[in-house]
Amino acid sequence: MTGVESGSEKRELAGMRALVTGGTRGIGAAVVRRLLDAGADVLTTARSATGTAPEGAAFVAADVRTRTGAQALASAAREVLGGVDILVHNAGGARPHLSASAIPEEEWQDALDLNYLAAVRLDALLTPGMRERRQGRIVHISSAAVLTPAGPFLHYSAAKAALENYSRGLALELAPSGVRVNTVSPGRVTTPGGEATREQWALLNTGPAPVNADDVPPLGRDGRPEDIADAVLFLVSERASWLTGSKLVVDGGEFPRG
Repeated sequence: MTGVESGSEKRELAGMRALVTGGTRGIGAAVVRRLLDAGADVLTTARSATGTAPEGAAFVAADVRTRTGAQALASAAREVLGGVDILVHNAGGARPHLSASAIPEEEWQDALDLNYLAAVRLDALLTPGMRERRQGRIVHISSAAVLTPAGPFLHYSAAKAALENYSRGLALELAPSGVRVNTVSPGRVTTPGGEATREQWALLNTGPAPVNADDVPPLGRDGRPEDIADAVLFLVSERASWLTGSKLVVDGGEFPRG
């Protein structure tokens, strides 16, 4: 189970075993393709058993929002891959509301389960093997929305902010074991999930607009899934061997830095 080398693509991840959550479309699928092209064996997942993984990757249905789903996925990764050297947490998202006060409590919990606790649980299940082998690369996909949180998406940006804080602490704890943890924070990227969120927002038809909803990023275009996948590939490669605890914002210059 390997990717197909394209052109002069360097197979720098040959022999590595990767697990990517939410890898059947959008950013996740682009990450899976990049890892395959670089020579890794890849397992990916989605909630639905009807999900389709990019050609060359293995697939298992799992709901990473739950403890049992995370446990089942970790077991499947060990069975299919024999272990995990690269772990990319991409599964995420949340439904917009008119304001923060309009977000139901159950959706706050769902946002935390999907965007934050899923990573915590899978990391806890899979990092012991990385520690034992004294190598591992973890990338958490966050969001540049953390930089400018807006009420309609506050459950999402708050969960991602927790993920970033956790990622930094985990990176410091795992560094002596040779395991690196980094975060990628995408800006506005054209994906099926992003389009669905914008449609949901349009149906609300009232309330303040999300931050920068109609602006074009300074680099002149919205992002593509491949832009984020390239950042992930760099962070899991040996080219980033002295990077851990970092946050790479990939947003075309859209959001202010603080």
